[in-house]
Amino acid sequence: MILFVKLLLAHLLGDFIWQPNSWVADKEIKKHKSPYLYVHVLLHGVLAAILAGEIRFIPYAVLIAVTHGIIDLVKLNFQKNKTKRTWFVVDQIAHLLVLIAVVLVYENKTLIHFWQNNEFWVLFTGFLLVTKPTSIFIKTIISIWSPESQNSQQDNSLANAGNYIGILERLLIVCFILTNHFEAIGFLLAAKSIFRFGDLKEAKDRKLTEYVMIGTLISFGIAIVAGLIIQALLLQLP
Repeated sequence: MILFVKLLLAHLLGDFIWQPNSWVADKEIKKHKSPYLYVHVLLHGVLAAILAGEIRFIPYAVLIAVTHGIIDLVKLNFQKNKTKRTWFVVDQIAHLLVLIAVVLVYENKTLIHFWQNNEFWVLFTGFLLVTKPTSIFIKTIISIWSPESQNSQQDNSLANAGNYIGILERLLIVCFILTNHFEAIGFLLAAKSIFRFGDLKEAKDRKLTEYVMIGTLISFGIAIVAGLIIQALLLQLP
């Protein structure tokens, strides 16, 4: 595990901290002809070798550097202005998968150890539950009360912002419960109420206010129950 943390640190330093915007711009224009691409790749290999701290890891550091360059080249050649965000996510996931694979091979481990971890399955299922499945459930439940003025209110809001806010707040609530910080849930609810108060006051729509309150309380309620169930299951694991 500590090796993965070190390699992740090397990746963060090489991809975000020590990669100037001028390098990124030059790579996007010149692609494989950009000298900064190869400097960037070399930097990742050197950082991985240094932070791993073992001479026998050098071949693996070279492998990390080479695969990093290949992944970056694929992204640079296929991304468009409209797909940059998508390719950024794909790029970072690919890099992380390479790091995980290197750690497993280097430490002579397999994914069997990972799949047999009961705590992982409980946490993964619980966190997944409070994301999109819960959003769909809440949307279905409160759809019968959807106020007519809701559409006009959404015209000036970010696309799907409410959905993402709900998912993030439920994830935070589960984390608060698992770390025994129940007081933070009250702080989160108060903070959301403050930000929502201005919008609801301007709308002057009682139905919209009630609609938002119902959705918020259902969301918080599901997250709290899910967090408590996850906590109880974790305590029962051997």
